[in-house]
Amino acid sequence: MSDGKSGQIDTVMHETRLFPPSEEFASKAAIGSLEAYQALYDQAKADPVKFWGDLAREELHWFEPFGETLEWNEPFAKWFVGGKTNVSYNCLDQHLTTWRRNKAAIIWEGEPGDQRTLTYQQLHREVCRFANVLKSLGVVPGDVVSIYMPMTPELAIAMLACARIGAVHSVIFAGFSAEAIADRNNDAQAKIQLTADGGWRRGKVLDLKSTVDVALEKSPSVEKCVVLRRVGNEPLMQEGRDFWWDDLVEAASDKCDATPLDSETPLFILYTSGSTGKPKGIKHTTAGYNLYAKKTFEWVFDHRDDDVYWCTADCGWITGHSYIVYGPLSAGATTVMYEGAPNWPAEDRFWSLIEKYRINILYTAPTAIRAFIKWGDEHVDKHDLSSLRLLGTVGEGINPEAWMWYHEKIGGGRCPIVDTWWQTETGG
Repeated sequence: MSDGKSGQIDTVMHETRLFPPSEEFASKAAIGSLEAYQALYDQAKADPVKFWGDLAREELHWFEPFGETLEWNEPFAKWFVGGKTNVSYNCLDQHLTTWRRNKAAIIWEGEPGDQRTLTYQQLHREVCRFANVLKSLGVVPGDVVSIYMPMTPELAIAMLACARIGAVHSVIFAGFSAEAIADRNNDAQAKIQLTADGGWRRGKVLDLKSTVDVALEKSPSVEKCVVLRRVGNEPLMQEGRDFWWDDLVEAASDKCDATPLDSETPLFILYTSGSTGKPKGIKHTTAGYNLYAKKTFEWVFDHRDDDVYWCTADCGWITGHSYIVYGPLSAGATTVMYEGAPNWPAEDRFWSLIEKYRINILYTAPTAIRAFIKWGDEHVDKHDLSSLRLLGTVGEGINPEAWMWYHEKIGGGRCPIVDTWWQTETGG
């Protein structure tokens, strides 16, 4: 709408309605009021170095303590200088000496309906095994491992195994072309490629391995390729280069100490499809990212120990790195992973998952919410969503109509909605 004089367009998102959380919700929340939030904000603003330094000592495990909290030579910042930690240790080993060792870390459901649950103890074992597999393939700290996989637990296992030994992972969304994989492999000089024989999407098999084969013809730095058996097809396997995931894991020990890494050791590279014609690689380092992902997860989603939390993103995006894997697991949460499409075999798949696993926190995108509205309320009405207590949205801005539908229809009018926005660059 124009004001008629300047030709300026007012935002159609202008919205003044307020929806305070219930007293019952606020009384149990980690940050229970605007005053409590303001106090935390003021503390961080008054002395950010002390604020984050104190949190880092409390929240992360340190093999060697850091000396200086922040070394700031614009535009370069180094956090927790001289400290040694390990993100895989903070996500897994930290919990093994507590009751959480037998808590579900990952609840996974594949598109065809197959399911797996991994406790923290089981996930730790799998990560150690795969870390040893990577070592056996010649991976040393600083090497880049390229990951092009479906949303299976092995994707998270691979990320955590890289973090455990100081390898840098580059996760590539498993819908990208061979050209996109090769571009990213060459830019990062990836040494190892991880993939699967395929993945499921809307009832069809995506043939991931053949896409990778084309990419590897143009990725001279990649020496070996590990292939997960997921869909049971028979891809071409190149002698000497390609190995089956389960064959390697079977032969590997489940003992692998986490490598003490400098706080500024690179953790991962993630490519954002930039406006520059070629993808831009964003590099995140170890300790600062780990602390930020953990604390923003706990604060924004008001995480409680008995929650089942589901972020519907893919690990190919930064949301999946921060809020499926590293944030929730550092916090000792139960994180849900789902492989497939939201409308397979029918438009109620998401609601059936919420009912089945009694999910408490749902984090999804406005694009998805608008699709759900279009598909119709009858798909929601079939399911009991009373386990939900908090909703989140991420990605582009959410329009008021979608917000109201999400609040009323999915949240039953009782669930606060946290609306998050951020970039690959900030990481959380």
